[in-house]
Amino acid sequence: MSARRLDSATFTVVVTVTVAAGALVMLGLLALSGAPAVTFLAALLAALPVVPLVACYLWLDRYEPEPRSLLVNGLLWGACAATAISILVGGVGGLFGPVTDHVSLAVVAPVTEEAAKGLFLLFLLWWRRGELDGILDGIVYAGMVGIGFAFTENILYLAAAYDGTDGVGPGGIAGVTATFVVRCVISPFAHPLFTTFTGIGIGIAVGSRRRSVRVLAPLGGFTVAVLAHAVWNASTVFGAAGFAGVYVVLMVPALVGLGALALWARRHEARMLGVALHDAAARGLLPATDIGWVVDLRARREARAHAQRTGGDDAATAMGDYQQAMVELGFLHHRLLRGTAPPDWRERGARHVERIREVRPRIAFPGQVVPTR
Repeated sequence: MSARRLDSATFTVVVTVTVAAGALVMLGLLALSGAPAVTFLAALLAALPVVPLVACYLWLDRYEPEPRSLLVNGLLWGACAATAISILVGGVGGLFGPVTDHVSLAVVAPVTEEAAKGLFLLFLLWWRRGELDGILDGIVYAGMVGIGFAFTENILYLAAAYDGTDGVGPGGIAGVTATFVVRCVISPFAHPLFTTFTGIGIGIAVGSRRRSVRVLAPLGGFTVAVLAHAVWNASTVFGAAGFAGVYVVLMVPALVGLGALALWARRHEARMLGVALHDAAARGLLPATDIGWVVDLRARREARAHAQRTGGDDAATAMGDYQQAMVELGFLHHRLLRGTAPPDWRERGARHVERIREVRPRIAFPGQVVPTR
């Protein structure tokens, strides 16, 4: 078995086992958190912000779409593994000494939760480094983990708010409504935002040739994630005024800033992809005439629509496969030019080139003659 397949298998086993174990723990906690009807209602409410948040990250991920299986793994890790790990580690830590609610909220929770979420990104860096091409990939994977974590945590909070066991609200519908507005309407992006800092650190490490950056960038990103999380949690100690102040002064600017960074990274990916593909074409790896149909997103859609109209589902599928192989080769070639290619770049590159040459005779872009079968 090649090193790449071994790493992929190791990643799959570790993530699957950990997610499954975490799911059992969380199902047990959810069963104890309230009546089944209350838990079901809490799950429905917690699910409402999930779809728009996931859609935002998928929109960012359009230039080089990450494997859907890995994105789902990220969601499941956040929803099951990370939540269970943070709860268990936090509980074990309390056995070694008394921890006040304020310390737990402002110190213990940020460290354990960000570490548990960031572990998925670390596993990607160890065993699936080839899937991480830079900052945008780090942002997308971190966002998925954060969304999954927030989903499960919101179920617990909403159920506690209904039962009146959260020690804050009046319980019942009024308690659920207040918690839903705060967690699912005003700040559904909190956990994805915190973990994004870790993702940025991972993305910087992947794109750097310097060993010090590869070590310090993830640590720095994790530290910022913990600090932002700690400030956010600590704000609730000072009541509504403290929460609103941190929300306006810290959270909104941070969200806007990271959004701008993500958009810049996406535009940078488009330019980088064009340069890398033109260099690959000059080396005879792919036809230069096809690059425009891959780099521009509107042209991509137009090419797929043309294939669908002229050749049906099979042609559209072939066009999508061809474009994806071109994109994957472009990003891999960029990393090779920068000197940061993964160890298995030869195997991966040969596979992409083979796929490009296999599919190309079966597709036609707008203005070209459709190949006969």
